[in-house]
Amino acid sequence: MIEIKSKREIELMREAGKILFEMHNRLGEKIAPGISTKELDELAEGIMRKLGGFPSMKGLYDFPGTCCISVNEEVIHGIPDRHVILKDGDIVSIDTCTSYHGYNADATRTWAVGEISEDAKRVIRVCQQSFFEGMKQAVAGNHLNDITSAIGNYVESQGCGILREYCGHGIGAEIHQDPEIPNYDMHRKGPKLCAGMTLAVEPMITSGSPICHTRDNGWNVVPDDGSLSCHYENTILITDGEPELLTMPGEDKSLLITLNK
Repeated sequence: MIEIKSKREIELMREAGKILFEMHNRLGEKIAPGISTKELDELAEGIMRKLGGFPSMKGLYDFPGTCCISVNEEVIHGIPDRHVILKDGDIVSIDTCTSYHGYNADATRTWAVGEISEDAKRVIRVCQQSFFEGMKQAVAGNHLNDITSAIGNYVESQGCGILREYCGHGIGAEIHQDPEIPNYDMHRKGPKLCAGMTLAVEPMITSGSPICHTRDNGWNVVPDDGSLSCHYENTILITDGEPELLTMPGEDKSLLITLNK
């Protein structure tokens, strides 16, 4: 069942989104060669709490961190680790959730570490743009497949691979709610979009093959061909007009940084 959020619930999610947005931008300023993914995870939690949010992904399904921090070929679910040190030319995706008085927002950003390759720039651009292609369809009266097909068709038109085993989701008092939101054409309309729905839309793509596997730690998802990967996500509120990005209430520094390189 897809929840329609009340005005109070939307306002709490809006506050959670502001906290998460600010956390991502502050954390992005710390990303540089020499820092470990564990240090970034600890910084993220500290920033989140200082801003009044709660790290609601910490311990979820027994995940050992506040953030999934995925480097280069890791698409999703990278485990923060003191021994994983970022170096010049890496790209790093940071995926986490914040709750505010019991209501969640979810967002992922992929950052450049120093000077990155043209292939890395391209996969980041394609992933980010695919999200916005989907967002254009996130309006009341459309159907879920209008979002999912717009994302997948764009990614495939750019020669990149789209993960099919993982998807976005509804969000609210729980991080994962109905509906599941894939990133490809479902070949069916899916649920009708209505004002008050809140959706975490998150393209997960590779610069090569979409065929992936999970590493032996049970978490890290990587493409079989080892190609560079990217993950980008925002929490969207469906309204009676244009969709509202709850996790991008202002200028998104990560988007500007990566697209201007």
